Amino acid sequence: MPSPRFHGRVEGAQRCCEAPGCDQPGEFRAPGARPHGFDGPGEWRWFCLEHVRAFNAAYDWFAGMSAEEILAAQSPIAGWQSETRAFRPTAGIADGPRWADFADPLDAISARARGIRSRAERQARAATSARFTREEAAALDVMGLGTDTDRARLRRRYTELVRRYHPDRNGGDRRHEARLNAVVEAYQLLRKSAALA
Repeated sequence: MPSPRFHGRVEGAQRCCEAPGCDQPGEFRAPGARPHGFDGPGEWRWFCLEHVRAFNAAYDWFAGMSAEEILAAQSPIAGWQSETRAFRPTAGIADGPRWADFADPLDAISARARGIRSRAERQARAATSARFTREEAAALDVMGLGTDTDRARLRRRYTELVRRYHPDRNGGDRRHEARLNAVVEAYQLLRKSAALA
């Protein structure tokens, strides 16, 4: 004797089967005319068990797709092509100060907090007149400084970073050369800024 329970049954629903001429209760849902998507859930059609089985047997998920779209949808990596912050080639390293940039871990944490605070301050002032231009704000992030920076602090931070990244200080290792160039460019931009006191 078959079990009266089926996966997907919505019992007690007061709907009739939408198949023409059927008077059975519509206890099983099927995709309707409007599919689910970014705008929210789509519409459902309700059928009895016999008609939902017929609907499922005739349903074509690939309807309206080109051959290339069908091949892409059937790929084992479908949906995994988008790059997330954690899986970028840089793995989000360039987004904040590096631990190796600081002798004391607490300095790294405070630099990150200053950077976060600096970005929040810049966003809050975006509607009004901003103290720093967009390029200067990006340069402050490269240097690991906040918007409360003055010329003396900028100079100290520049000296510290140049000493850390220069190949002469790293036994001739040029792995940090790109970071050193970014620091030098940021410093050259910021030292001419009228926003620094």
